[in-house]
Formats: sequence, structure tokens, C-alpha cells
Amino acid sequence: MTRRRAALGGHTYEFADLRALLAAATPERSGDVLAGVAASSEQERVAAQGLLADVALSTFLDEHVVPYDEDEVTRLIVDSHDAEAFAPVASMTVGELREHLLRPSTDTTALAAGLTPEMVAAAAKLMRLQDLIAVGRRTPVVTAFRSTVGRPGTMATRLQPNHPTDDPAGVTASIVDGLLLGCGDAVIGINPATDSPQRTTELLHLIDDVRARYAIPTQSCVLAHVTTSIEIMERGAPVDLVFQSIAGTEAANSGFGVRLELLREAHEAALALDRGTVGTNCMYFETGQGSALSADAHHGVDQQTLEARAYGVARAFDPLLVNTVVGFIGPEYLRDGKEITRAGLEDHVCGKLLGVPMGVDVCYTNHAEADADDTDALLTLLGAAGCSFVICVPGGDDVMLHYQSLSFHDALYARQVLGLAPAPEFAEWLSTMDLLDEAGRVRELPAAAMRTLTAGVR
Repeated sequence: MTRRRAALGGHTYEFADLRALLAAATPERSGDVLAGVAASSEQERVAAQGLLADVALSTFLDEHVVPYDEDEVTRLIVDSHDAEAFAPVASMTVGELREHLLRPSTDTTALAAGLTPEMVAAAAKLMRLQDLIAVGRRTPVVTAFRSTVGRPGTMATRLQPNHPTDDPAGVTASIVDGLLLGCGDAVIGINPATDSPQRTTELLHLIDDVRARYAIPTQSCVLAHVTTSIEIMERGAPVDLVFQSIAGTEAANSGFGVRLELLREAHEAALALDRGTVGTNCMYFETGQGSALSADAHHGVDQQTLEARAYGVARAFDPLLVNTVVGFIGPEYLRDGKEITRAGLEDHVCGKLLGVPMGVDVCYTNHAEADADDTDALLTLLGAAGCSFVICVPGGDDVMLHYQSLSFHDALYARQVLGLAPAPEFAEWLSTMDLLDEAGRVRELPAAAMRTLTAGVR
């Protein structure tokens, strides 16, 4: 480990190792303060950012923020690094990588396999919001199952019809509501109130029946634990996407009850079902800054760097979808709208630079210093940044998980204002169902389509 020093304003700042330097260079957020790793002042943060800009990218291949021998995530990152893809930037520093990524001529997608999570996290720490937006927009990641997600000019949505008791009628009503408003092209995904094999299977059949009845080109997911998904796949349940929450350290993933080998088993089982029509990406991961810290599994690393490491886990399994639930853990980790906004844009660009199909749950808990103006702003910025998908719930209020997210109408706003379209297969289905007008906009409560889609709903 190398100590690094910087003199600024008559004071000398010293950072014991790369881990400490990365933490001190991170724009302020409450989680790093809680963990005791944040810069003690803005002056120290500026000094750390100056030092970080001069760190050679090759340093990250030798100096690990979480020890190689102690952590399977570190081993995955190091052992899967592509030296050939890294070659074009191998001689650069972090600051030079930032400048390289901002050049319009740079093919950012070609670098993905050559960049480590720590490299992209470091570059993001040196970016202002407009940099994060510009780089994210120029780094599309396209995946497919029954619909194609991530194409430039599109923004897909996860239709999240959660219900506090998993009531079939309530879930179905929410699904219909979302479909009528043009949502659900990324996935129709339910957080179950009870994570049991029986309930998970029942909910999967419910979604699959709706999807098959109306030939909807989308995929279903019940966000049960990966072990539940493996069990019900063996029983013949209609599993499209296997879901799992993941984090950036082995210890944090153990807190979620998963290891990399378990994820590999689930991935292979889902591939074997061969349920996709336009692609084979069949995994869905959720992440969020602060998850490792909340599990006391952060190893003294700042939460943004650990979040990027979670994307290093995700990309090993060729997922269809990955999203950060950016404000869900609470103000202990992201205190207010400003911190949530910064984190959402950081997460989006870091995932994209690593080749991960990034979406964002634009959300906050009711005890955070945030409100709907903050979600409006972040949604708009993410739409400009080329975000692959966002999550939408009826009315923007999740009645099961008790947090505030986006509504179906918010997705319509973003698509209309920013000129974005749904996933192409889903847009064609909406048109076939007479849910779009001649300009490609979702119609206002089309009576014929309403009668068709609500037939049989009780």
C-alpha cells in the first residue's frame, strides 16, 4: 500500500492507501460520514481528488481496496480483467481516463471489459453532473429477452404491481393500470409480501397468464430469493428472469444469502428454460449505495466504490436488467435529494461503463430530506443520460414497501418531454392494442383497449 500526500492551503493531507484516497475524494454523502471514511472538510476532499486524478489506472490492478485473498468479488474482478480491452487506456491516469471518456470520439462501450469497478468509480468521483450525463448517454448497453432494453432513444419501465397481501385482484388491477399507461416493457416485476415457493409460483402464473393472454412482449419476475427461484424452476414454474439483490463484497453478499457459485447455478438453470424470444439475458439484479455498510461488510471502503463493485458481480452473469434502488435504504446513507441525485447518476454511468444494462429506481424513503421535485429532477436527468429503464408503481407510492418511487404518469412525462420511446417490441404491441396515437403517444384512457384489457379482472 502506498501513502499519498498533498499540500493545499498551508495544510498537508495524507492518505494511508488507495482505499482511503478514494473515500476522501468522494463527493459528500451521509453514509461515508457514518462509516467514518469521508473527507473531514471540502479542502481535504479537493486535495484527495487532485491526488486521485494522478493515480495510474494500472495501480488498480495491483492495489485492491478489499484483499484478494479475503474476498471472492475482488477475485472475480481481478481474474476476469481483459488486458486487451484495457490496452487503449493502460497508460492513462484517472484524470486522463475522465477526459478520454468525455471526448465525443471515444467508443466508451469498447472499454467495458478492460475497466475495473474501482477505475470507473474513481473517474466518476472527478465528474460533475453534466459529465456523468454526457458519458452515460454515449454508453448504451443493449440486452434482450422478449423485449429489447437499452437501445438509444428508448427508456423502458419496470411495472411494479406490489400489494401488501399479494392479493391477485389488486396485483392484476395494478398491472392493467400500468399497461394502459404504456409501462412494463422492461419487466412486470413483483416484490412478494411472502417469499415462499408457493406464493412466488402463484404470482408468476398470474403475470404469465396476463402476458400470454394478450401476447405482451415483456418478461415476468417475482423478486424472491435466488434459492426460491432455483427450487421453483425445478418444479416447472414459468420463470423468465431470476432475481437477486447483490452487493460489492463477499461479506455483504453473504448477508443476502448468496455466493457467486449460487448465482452461476441459477443463471444456468434459467438459461436452460430457454423462454426468451429475442434474446437470452435472463438475470435481474438490484443494488444500492450503502448496502455493504448497512451489513457492516464494507471493509472501510466508501459506498460509491462498493456500489461499482456490485456491477462487477452483475456483469459476470449477462443480466437483462440491473438497477440501483438509489434512495431506498434511507437518509443514513443518502441524506437528501442532492445526494440521491448525485448517487443515481454515478450509479448509472458506472454500470454502463462496465457493460451493465443500468436502470434506476428513482425513489426515497419518507424520512429522507427529499420530495417529488427531487424525483422529477433525477428522472429528467436520467432520461437525458440514456438510462435503460426506471421503476414505476401506481401513484408513485409503493403500498407494500412503503417508499416513494415514480408513477406510470412520470414515465409518460419523461418519454414525451425527452422524445423517448418504449422498447421496440413493446411499442409495436401498444400500437397493435390501439394504445398509441399517430404520434406514438399513449392515448388517454382508450375505451376499447380499456374494455379489452380489463375483461376478466375482478
